[in-house]
Amino acid sequence: MSRVRTRPTRDDTREKLFEAAARVFEEQGIGGASIEAIAAAASFTRGAFYSNFKSKDELIIAMLEDHVEQSIGRIRDLLHRHKNLADFIDALKTMDRSQQDPLGRSPLLHMEMILFVARAEKRRPELAKRLRARRKLVTDIIETTARNAGRTTILNPTWAGALVLALEDGFRLHRLIDPETTSPDSFFRAIGDLQRAMGISSA
Repeated sequence: MSRVRTRPTRDDTREKLFEAAARVFEEQGIGGASIEAIAAAASFTRGAFYSNFKSKDELIIAMLEDHVEQSIGRIRDLLHRHKNLADFIDALKTMDRSQQDPLGRSPLLHMEMILFVARAEKRRPELAKRLRARRKLVTDIIETTARNAGRTTILNPTWAGALVLALEDGFRLHRLIDPETTSPDSFFRAIGDLQRAMGISSA
């Protein structure tokens, strides 16, 4: 009886290309990485690459989009399971990041890819769309946890969401540049300080 050969699904192929691209980008740099090298690292042909992406730029945009979608999904799941702000933050601190997508596991590569895309002005709207999705997520967290606690927010939730996200991105960058003076919990410490300063400490 002949063995049934199963072809990888489109999602499987894209995931393997994402993982391979991350390795090649880290080894050769984003600008220096070729489509041939990415395809070879994923054990695919050049044709297999082009059946999924028109260009390296399109691959990069797809990787950024996948990262944002996965991150938002994980965090919304935590918010669904932890209604209290303190419980939600504790769950966020202890979330297993080892199973994340390549950009979730490598903040430096994530930052490099954002800057690579941002250099092309026509691509910036793609980044803006994902930034707005992240802002909305943080705004929803603020509104949901305040509502669950029976509180009204002191700041406009949308503005507060932008502030919190800017803090997170800023401390992530500082941690990459100067890990000796930027502790891993800097962002969460800053959030706690803000809560206490605004009189809404969840402790």
